[in-house]
Amino acid sequence: MNPKHSTLHWLELQSISIFEQLQLEEALLRTDHRNICLINRGSPRAIVMGISGEPEKLLHLESVKRDQIPVIKRFSGGGTVIVDEGTLFISFLFRREAISIEPFPEPLLRWSAELYNTSWNIPGFSLQAQDYTIGCKKCGGNAQYIRKDKWLHHTSFLWDYKETNMSYLLLPPKRPDYRLDRPHTDFLCRLKDVAPSPQSLIDQLKSELVKRFYIEELSPETLHFPAHRQSTQLLDLGSL
Repeated sequence: MNPKHSTLHWLELQSISIFEQLQLEEALLRTDHRNICLINRGSPRAIVMGISGEPEKLLHLESVKRDQIPVIKRFSGGGTVIVDEGTLFISFLFRREAISIEPFPEPLLRWSAELYNTSWNIPGFSLQAQDYTIGCKKCGGNAQYIRKDKWLHHTSFLWDYKETNMSYLLLPPKRPDYRLDRPHTDFLCRLKDVAPSPQSLIDQLKSELVKRFYIEELSPETLHFPAHRQSTQLLDLGSL
């Protein structure tokens, strides 16, 4: 199917917590048939882990518990990130037939990287391993959930970040080759250094998507979901 003949619903949120966002994405994935681009920014600070993540191996647990930082296990795979008001979240949920690409991790990563590259035209922006990078530094991390009939690709972009937040994360056991053994503060970069505002990035992305899809605005107030499986968890670290 020609993507231009597909409708993409545009859902833009503001200051929704990442826990609420992930709950919403899981409900959309499991119960809604529409193609959706979901945008969110302004989430309070939280740590988000992939569904198979182990807090003991990925976090400085005593510091996390001392500072009462929420730790969330999302329903998708991927690595561990700490997010806050400086994080720009962009998620795509598509029916399999909506885009003429194979619904597997690598094709989805290449499709999304090309979309962002075309939309933003940021010098040095590229896909390395499963990350979006500028030069040799990471500006966005990805996770995916692929079903037989539908897929989800979500990204946390670092518009800005606080270096002190990175002290809660251990160096992960599995690291992409391009990272080497660099600590988080030497491995990450900020989109605010190469773009005028988060809204400018959102607007540029939307302008590109208009060329590829029929865009329809979607209001969160209109969303209602039947009962469904819920795998997004807010972890209790008291026993660890």
